[in-house]
Amino acid sequence: MKQYLKHNDWQIIEEGFDPHYNRISESIFSLGNGRMGQRANFEEAYSGDTHQGTYVAGVYYPDKTRVGWWKNGYPEYFAKVLNAPAWTGIQIKIGKNELDLKKCKVSGFKRILDMKQGLLHRSFTATLPDGKKVKVDAKRFCSMADGEIGAIRYSITPINFSANATITFSVDADVVNKDSNYDEKFWNEISKEAKAGLAVVTAETKKTLFHVTTAITYAMHSAGKVVRGRVKANKKDKYADNVVTIPLKKEVETVIYKYAAILSSENHPKKKIQENAKKKLKDASLKGFDKLFSAHASVWAEIWRKCDITIEGDIAAQQGIRFNIFQLMQTYTGEDQRLNIGPKGFTGEKYGGSTYWDTEAYCLPFYLGTSDPKVGRNLLVYRHKHLQRAIENAQKLGFNKGAALYPMVTMNGEECHNEWEITFEEIHRNGAIAFAIYDYVRYTGDEKYLSEFGLEVLIGISRFWSQRITYSNAKQQYVMLGVTGPNEYENNVNNNWYTSYIACWTMEYTQHALDYVRRHDAAKFSKLMAAIKFEEKEETTRWADIRKKMYLGEDKKLGIYLQQDNFLDKELIPVKDLRHEDRPLNQKWSWDRILRSCYIKQADVLQGLYLFDDQFDNETIKRNFDFYEPLTVHESSLSPCVHVILASKIGYKEKAYEMYLRTSRLDLDDYNNDTEDGCHITSMAGTWMSVVKGFGGMRVKDGMLHFNPFIPDQWKSYSFRIEFRGHVINVKVSKTGVEMVRESGAPMQVVLNGTLTNV
Repeated sequence: MKQYLKHNDWQIIEEGFDPHYNRISESIFSLGNGRMGQRANFEEAYSGDTHQGTYVAGVYYPDKTRVGWWKNGYPEYFAKVLNAPAWTGIQIKIGKNELDLKKCKVSGFKRILDMKQGLLHRSFTATLPDGKKVKVDAKRFCSMADGEIGAIRYSITPINFSANATITFSVDADVVNKDSNYDEKFWNEISKEAKAGLAVVTAETKKTLFHVTTAITYAMHSAGKVVRGRVKANKKDKYADNVVTIPLKKEVETVIYKYAAILSSENHPKKKIQENAKKKLKDASLKGFDKLFSAHASVWAEIWRKCDITIEGDIAAQQGIRFNIFQLMQTYTGEDQRLNIGPKGFTGEKYGGSTYWDTEAYCLPFYLGTSDPKVGRNLLVYRHKHLQRAIENAQKLGFNKGAALYPMVTMNGEECHNEWEITFEEIHRNGAIAFAIYDYVRYTGDEKYLSEFGLEVLIGISRFWSQRITYSNAKQQYVMLGVTGPNEYENNVNNNWYTSYIACWTMEYTQHALDYVRRHDAAKFSKLMAAIKFEEKEETTRWADIRKKMYLGEDKKLGIYLQQDNFLDKELIPVKDLRHEDRPLNQKWSWDRILRSCYIKQADVLQGLYLFDDQFDNETIKRNFDFYEPLTVHESSLSPCVHVILASKIGYKEKAYEMYLRTSRLDLDDYNNDTEDGCHITSMAGTWMSVVKGFGGMRVKDGMLHFNPFIPDQWKSYSFRIEFRGHVINVKVSKTGVEMVRESGAPMQVVLNGTLTNV
């Protein structure tokens, strides 16, 4: 762990500049607004270790898959989240020296992420190589009120000199992805423009042909007066700037404002995109930094009113949950059905793609509890729109008759993940999508969704399971061969318990959905059955037979479900006995050694017990938790939150608290030594679940909210707000009891600790 950030209720604070931590901080202090965002790179030049990153939602590049031996069904490409044209640059040169923290003596460095208002604030004093000393104060935000606007306030004050400075305001589309092969670049120039007060670059992605127009302007003030300076406008390949020469006076602050409009052809006609960008930029600059920021901060105030979780008595825990909520809400707003929640959001490029099963398994519950139901609905409609692609994905692997295999990673519904053992074997993702439909309907009561979209998806997934499962004559049971479960530290195993269990559950729930739609919308039911050529009797009879005869591995002596057939053949050495220098395993051990070990990357059997905890008694959950938890290294960000929820349910308060700190501070403390690649956005929803479903014990049963809360010993109180079927309630748990207040909606009843309670 790296614990160099200060603990604070509402801020992430870095005091002192350590270049070794710079990439980590660039991830943690990232900004976004659902449409675009960027890492916390410096505005001024920096020649030290950095990962320049700006990202625009929905823009990607299909990088051709490169393998030595091609296998049928292999994805044609890997979808890269593209590093987009950079707009934040304000390069400063004083005399012969450039302001570059790599080359300067730095003091008083402070970087603050104000999560309450969505503002990045940085200040420092730098001594240039020739002895000139300057004080800098920089603020910036990506507007939540207008997702295509970014703004910077950058001030510079000479401390011991007066001199001219040249300031370069740039737009740079000549950028490269961190994961590029041989520094390959993915943008072509369409046009550029540079004149006094304006620089505009329109770039086009190779192959996918997205257009992104980035337009910038600026203003400068000193001693209450406008500073204009001498301007030289420059253009070069994929680049445009204004270089402005102005006088700096000793101990007089010069304030620089830079505004940017970032528009994508996803939202603007290509013929109009430059015109629209310049118009939007002009409107933004006329409003000015303060008015733009006021509108932006107002949006954040409303977000926090709806989503905040308060923790009294534990600043580290409080900071952790707010950081997770902040990153989630600036990544995905739920307004655009075409978008989803990328695992790195706007903080980095690792993993590629924009959609994993993380969305359904982890993010959906967060948005159901904190947002309008349409946000959760949009996440599910996104998958329905990709159903035909899921059917095509399955066809490539030899499945037929409408069987659907949703991709492990995707941008447009087509599989684009290029690791064989995950692309072809980690098929439990299908189950997560089916469960998300059930979870949405259970939570919202919107059963009409089944007839509109849900049933068709469920049938496609169940058809896949029906064909993927094999009948074993030796066992006289159905088996699931050659899969990878959630624990990616085992590949190509037989009878992964979680995968087999969720497959059977999916077929059972699909049968329920068939019966419901038939009863409530017969016309739509008949139309759908004809359209997808559903042979109901034949297909559902097989589903029922599979459910009845499915092999689910179990060790009666230990009283546990087997993660896979041969798990007990492994040498079972608990994680606590590993050498510290061996962690994390995925950075220290060979893959062969990992695959033969007993170590679990993330909750696997426990993932199933979490999703279906109402189908297992506490003793069963406890036995499995006691067996698998000591073998789990939590080297997936998705793991600790599941352990929080289960530990809370079975009364392991200290373990729940330990795992809560791990999930909430995973990136802040760099638990897995990988935050520099970007934050773990999708797993951050699990932190919210840790509090609400874990400590708060919230469940939905029979259309009602149930709570079974406890409070960690380290806390004085905690509170959260829940939206549920037109009601909003605030729940506060303290040492003295539980207080529930209905904020809106009609009077309702909830079940608190097993007792029906009026709210």
